[in-house]
Amino acid sequence: MIEDTTPNDENDDDDLYEHHAFTVDKGQQPLRIDKYLMNRVENATRNKIQTAAKEGSIYVNNVPVKQNYKVKPFDKIRVLFSHPPYEYLLTPENIPLDIVYEDDELLVVNKPAGMVVHPGHGNYSGTLINALTYHFDNLPNNSSNRPGLVHRIDKDTSGLLVIAKTEEAMTHLAKQFFDKTSEREYVAIVWGNVEADEGTIEGNIGRHPKNRLQNTVFEGDDEDKGKPAVTHYKVLERLGYVTLVACTLETGRTHQIRVHMKHIGHTLFNDERYGGEKILKGTTFSKYKQFVENCFKILPRQALHAKTLGFEHPKTGKLLRFDSEIPQDMQDCIEKWRNYAKHQDIEE
Repeated sequence: MIEDTTPNDENDDDDLYEHHAFTVDKGQQPLRIDKYLMNRVENATRNKIQTAAKEGSIYVNNVPVKQNYKVKPFDKIRVLFSHPPYEYLLTPENIPLDIVYEDDELLVVNKPAGMVVHPGHGNYSGTLINALTYHFDNLPNNSSNRPGLVHRIDKDTSGLLVIAKTEEAMTHLAKQFFDKTSEREYVAIVWGNVEADEGTIEGNIGRHPKNRLQNTVFEGDDEDKGKPAVTHYKVLERLGYVTLVACTLETGRTHQIRVHMKHIGHTLFNDERYGGEKILKGTTFSKYKQFVENCFKILPRQALHAKTLGFEHPKTGKLLRFDSEIPQDMQDCIEKWRNYAKHQDIEE
């Protein structure tokens, strides 16, 4: 659990701002708090955490602790600093936007891979929201105080996003995403030959208990953990040791396609966070290894693109549907695999 809050009185110099808050799981073994926080705070180094502890910025059950404090089940940990979280300090930046549609209520943008959607730990500038606040005045905030943002996609995923320009549009569009009436189709390159031509993956998704930077599917005794998630997939093209698939989201969980496809044994190609940057299928020939490494260079990110977006216009009620080209880096990678598969006798 991560929460961000601001103090009651912004003019009081003694106020502290909460940057992170965690409640320790009931099954947690005793562990030094610096190690515990390293697994949970993205882009945090042990040195930064130890410095924060020395400065009295790490609290457990409202008492400052040192870096060697051992966390226990149900401990309430808060990290407090005298400055607000950087993601609240929004600086408009003149970054070009690829706008595919715009009217008085909303706009649809095609986000390039590598652009973070909103500021967060380690990414305080160069984000889509920095660009939006430069180009547009008075965008409405969503429930997390993100101007204009109805939904989001990961930094290294490319593709379509709808942005609300009015309060009414924000409410209407957010409800469509919540009610699962919007249409979102992605294309992905995944490792392995996906045997079924189409299928549905269902499984609750939540934070990985051991690697806090990943999400995972909970099964068996843990299946009541996480949040329900449903992904429909369809094979577009079989390319030997990889497959081009289309994925339609019924829900919108963090990393949903990445987690679900890994869960069925088909990790996204070059998805570093989930292990897809390793050669997961293929031969042991050094020539093949070189070929895959060349593909990784052409496509230095997870092979995922938000291709199609459909929703009802908040004012006119008309169904709008947008389609985008697969970006060049993905197209080049697909073409390389297509040529490779054509000239190889591939057996699984």
